[in-house]
Amino acid sequence: MDSTTTTTTPKPVCAEEALALLNCAAESSYDRDKCLAALDALRACIAQKKVKKFSLAEASSTGTSETPKGK
Repeated sequence: MDSTTTTTTPKPVCAEEALALLNCAAESSYDRDKCLAALDALRACIAQKKVKKFSLAEASSTGTSETPKGK
C-alpha cells in the first residue's frame, strides 16, 4: 500500500483550536490561564479565517446515544 495516497477528510476551520479549548475546560485539573490562552488562540483563528458561526455535525446513525448507561 502506498501511504502517499491515503484519503483524509477535510478538517473544520479552527478545529484544533476549538478542540484544545474544550479539552482544557474538561480537564480535572482546570488551569484557567492555560484555557484563556487556548481561548485567545481560538479567537485569533476565528478572526484570521473570518468565521461567522460554528455548528456541530449531526451524529451518524451508528446506534450511539448520549444517555448515560445504568445507574
